[in-house]
Amino acid sequence: MQVIDWDLAVATGTRLVRPGPQVSREEARRAVAELRQLSRVAEGHVREFTRIDTETAPEPATIVDRPGWIKANVEGFRVVLEPLTQRMAARKDQTPAIVSAVGSRVTGVEVGAVLAFLASRVLGQYELFLPPDPSGREAVGRLTLVAPNIVHAEQELDVVPRDFRLWVCLHEETHRVQFTGVPWLREYVRSQMTEFLLASDMDLSTLLDRFRSAADAVADAVRGGEGNLIDAIQTPEQREILNRLTAVMTLVEGHGDYVMDAVGPAVVPTVADIRAKFHHRREGGSRLDRTVRKLLGVDLKMKQYAEGSSFVRTVVDRVGMDGFNKVWTSPQTLPTQDEISRPERWIARVIGASALPEADGTTG
Repeated sequence: MQVIDWDLAVATGTRLVRPGPQVSREEARRAVAELRQLSRVAEGHVREFTRIDTETAPEPATIVDRPGWIKANVEGFRVVLEPLTQRMAARKDQTPAIVSAVGSRVTGVEVGAVLAFLASRVLGQYELFLPPDPSGREAVGRLTLVAPNIVHAEQELDVVPRDFRLWVCLHEETHRVQFTGVPWLREYVRSQMTEFLLASDMDLSTLLDRFRSAADAVADAVRGGEGNLIDAIQTPEQREILNRLTAVMTLVEGHGDYVMDAVGPAVVPTVADIRAKFHHRREGGSRLDRTVRKLLGVDLKMKQYAEGSSFVRTVVDRVGMDGFNKVWTSPQTLPTQDEISRPERWIARVIGASALPEADGTTG
């Protein structure tokens, strides 16, 4: 049983996505070549600064255009959603064929529309979940950079192209180092995502309730409220799992931002100008753009950058990089959402209370 018509999702996304900036073929070729080269440069800086060792051989980033990003993400979604697809296939006798066929096409269009929106905004990502290689072996992750979006951003911000490209690579390479240097991290994220999906309620009445909640969330977001689709469609069990996922993703995103800003001044001459302009760009956009970002939880990711970066900075300031790196020891040493907000609690639990300068009982 096909939950989502993936071919239709790709076709819809590539049809709806806006074209990239107008550049000559030679400018595009140079941008692709430089991004590949800078991804290798960035990885060396990241490994040295973070002190995370990885046995994975370094590779240049994969450079894609907007339709290429859509296709890559559909492949990733198929891998992530496989457990849910298998469960629904086991229940196919309970669902009329016409409902399954129509439903998969509707969701295919919806997924394609969401990806079209995101495809013009994402600068890069570390793709954790990929289809098996031709031999059937599970593929490792892949660093992907979206060249048209990087070029568009540097033009819009009026920043030095090489500096901006290296700055972006520093953040994305941090994710590659995290997931290749911490062997259990990828599987932990996968298991939490699988749990989240399998905690879905499958009966029709509950599904209708979720659709009503989603409609309320849309109306609230349009009015300027805090509603978003992610919160609206969760079960109570899913909220608990999502709290764990949010904590670990806040950590890895914040770590990426922290490393990018810490390494930046030494290797990116105009980093202060880039950071200021990029932060302003993150906060901007039309009313429609802000509404869609809120609905899709993109604003939540912006908040994760800030909270996660603050957590990493505080811990490194107090116990050093080696002390912070104890966060990667096991799932049990990951911070909770509460500890993200109160780093001293994570330090006391994982490092020991003696590591805290505030020995007066202050809890923050």
